[in-house]
Amino acid sequence: MNRATAKHLIERYFRQLTDGCGNGDCTNESCASCRDFRPLDNNTAAAKALELFKINAKLCHPHPSKSDFLDGPMSEADLCPAKEDFSDVNHLTEDMVGTILSFCEERGDYSALIRIIGRIFSNSDALIKSFRKDEPIAAADNLDSSEPTDVDERETAGSESTGAASAALDEGLDEMLDPCEVTVDIAAVRRVYDRLLSLDQVEAALVNALVYLTPNMELDLEYLDVYDTNPDYLNIFVIVLENSNLHSPEYLEVALPQFCKAMSKLPVAALARLSKLWSGYGLGHIRRMMETFQQLITFTVVSNEYDGDTLVNDDGTVVAATQCLKVAFYASILGGVVDVEHNEEEVDDPESDELTLHELLGEERLYKKGPPADPLELELGVRPVDSVRPLIPYEDFVNESLNEVVEMDKDFTFFKVNAETKFSFQSCPFILSVITKNQGLYYDNRIRMYSERRLTALYSMVQGQQPNPYLKIKVRRDHIIDDALVRLEMISMENPSDLKKQLFVEFEGEQGVDEGGVSKEFFLLVLEEIFNPDIGMFSYDDDTKLFWFNSSSLENEAQYTLVGLVLGLAIYNNCILDVHFPMVVYRKLLGKKGTHLDLLDSHPSLYQSLKRLLEYGGNVEEDMMLTHQISHTDLFGNPILYDLKEQGDQIPVTKDNRQEFVSSYADYVLNSSVEVQFRAFKKGFLLVTKESPLQYLFRPEEVELLVCGSRKLDFEALEKTTEYDGGYSKDSQVIRDFWETLHSFGEEQQRLFLQFTTGTDRAPVGGLGKLKMIIAKNGSDTDRLPTSHTCFNALLLPEYSSREKLRERLLKAITYAKGFGML
Repeated sequence: MNRATAKHLIERYFRQLTDGCGNGDCTNESCASCRDFRPLDNNTAAAKALELFKINAKLCHPHPSKSDFLDGPMSEADLCPAKEDFSDVNHLTEDMVGTILSFCEERGDYSALIRIIGRIFSNSDALIKSFRKDEPIAAADNLDSSEPTDVDERETAGSESTGAASAALDEGLDEMLDPCEVTVDIAAVRRVYDRLLSLDQVEAALVNALVYLTPNMELDLEYLDVYDTNPDYLNIFVIVLENSNLHSPEYLEVALPQFCKAMSKLPVAALARLSKLWSGYGLGHIRRMMETFQQLITFTVVSNEYDGDTLVNDDGTVVAATQCLKVAFYASILGGVVDVEHNEEEVDDPESDELTLHELLGEERLYKKGPPADPLELELGVRPVDSVRPLIPYEDFVNESLNEVVEMDKDFTFFKVNAETKFSFQSCPFILSVITKNQGLYYDNRIRMYSERRLTALYSMVQGQQPNPYLKIKVRRDHIIDDALVRLEMISMENPSDLKKQLFVEFEGEQGVDEGGVSKEFFLLVLEEIFNPDIGMFSYDDDTKLFWFNSSSLENEAQYTLVGLVLGLAIYNNCILDVHFPMVVYRKLLGKKGTHLDLLDSHPSLYQSLKRLLEYGGNVEEDMMLTHQISHTDLFGNPILYDLKEQGDQIPVTKDNRQEFVSSYADYVLNSSVEVQFRAFKKGFLLVTKESPLQYLFRPEEVELLVCGSRKLDFEALEKTTEYDGGYSKDSQVIRDFWETLHSFGEEQQRLFLQFTTGTDRAPVGGLGKLKMIIAKNGSDTDRLPTSHTCFNALLLPEYSSREKLRERLLKAITYAKGFGML
């Protein structure tokens, strides 16, 4: 709606509130002619007029006695078409649909309605003009007339008395004319659909009209840039998507796929308007639209076959529906609880003037600083990580059918190299499961490792040096932190790109080639020492079983950088760590500061205390006796006082400023008090992951899953996927005994078994079913213990003569085994 039209409507509401419509029997409570109406002064009437405009309230038709209120006579032809075939109807209103329905019901023949629906819904210009908010005002088209009206004359005469009210109208109008608003009367459209969709005859007309309409829309948007010249073109999509039957089979075959293709051609600004509009619809409507697009994706995927040559990425329907689903995804975020503030500052990353080997070889495009931000995300100014609580859970946007057929190696190539010409589902990561996204990250990491290895070999040949294709770390078990810290610190300063090489760990004095298992043990031992409470780098909460940064730690920043490096290297080398951080740590790694809501996870006792303060109904100042000064203890138990604001000990906490107190308290605990430690920690993490798509693809809870693995242990799933070698099969007696024994173990014993066999007591992303364990025969009955190759998740199991012996030997092996080569 343009400004002139909006202003005219508000003035009509204002005149209705001050002068009335002239009808002595008026029942409109917002009209001065109504008997129960209480007179308003001009300023109050102006404010009320703005409210009525905002909710599209009822506007009285002027009574004939109010000739000065009329903008023009309304004939009977304005209220009802002159011809029974309705051939002069070129757009629809709610009243018009009601008139046509009444006409058809009287005659028991709906052919006229079907013709009108088919004609209007198949014509883009007709749909744009239909169901407009300003439709009831006949004079809106005559606003630019140079002829002065009686209203104009009266406004001139009374300009002095209504000047303030007019200014209020203009000011309120500026605030309410949201550029993302549309001119469609959504409520009217929904009421019309409720009436039309109850008639079976109308459904086919709507389907056929959409089939005819959408190819023309696609051409208009792709080649004519029609939205740029007429933003009301978006009305078509608003009206069509209010059809609650779009998910039905009649639409899924042809109509909805074509419509989604047209919608995907909308410019980013239009999609952002649509997403903002939907965000105000509420959970039910957004969910219906999300399910409509999801159903189309699932229907298309299961109806076709895909392989290495026929990729789902080339299926136009799936691609278009996924892009439409993105609009609903961001609407769900915008409609929920969002925090676009509280962002962590970027860790400094000084650029070098020297050309890298990647740039010299023309590979800088592949290894640029992470993926570009999503255009819709930039237009809306909100990221998934900004979402505190979306309207629809993230899991509901994951399409399992699609995840089963997407070829992540090909999709990765499109994402990194051919993003401008080929669609990649990684550009819409919300639709991918964490398992699928982890595959994409795995390809990114492996290709980067191979590239670093190739470049090292090339560089070594030119320099005449021995090639060093791995990130080699040699450590002593009893000095593992010192050795790892010195080695990694040297690498990060001299040649940070070496951190992108495949990790190769060697324990001094021990034989063994690192095929993954030695690295797992290295990570385990490093973390055991770093998180030792005696060191004091992290504090441990006995209630939550979680670690937090010690703000008064005596350790230097390099130690915290090492912890961040270990986390980054573990993700990069596909290792699972036994770390126990609260979720706020992963939120901070992805760029968000901690807020008081994060205290629920990290400091639950403090959270409950602050929550009680916010909810307290009594006199906060007198009953609580708090000030904006807090205290805590340092590493040695000494009290430390901290002012949350200047001279905080002199400022009492009151009902009015308690929210500020809570926010400042949480900011101190989660951010400012540990700023030095966390900045060093994040620096180490980014040294490995900054150029990876990690921060683009994964949410905080998914990053935790990558680092820590799943805490749920499903040994039934592991049994189904385990392979056998050396003469064993799933029907071998010793194998049946083995699984019965393992299932009878308690959780602690089962975790020890996982640690013994795989090097970690956590399940990988996707659960134990993704582990691919091997059980191989290791000789006949013997007193020897079972052994394992943690590099390959292989268990070497002798053919014990009884279940009791197997249980005893297995328990001893998993309980006392530690270190490489212990058989």
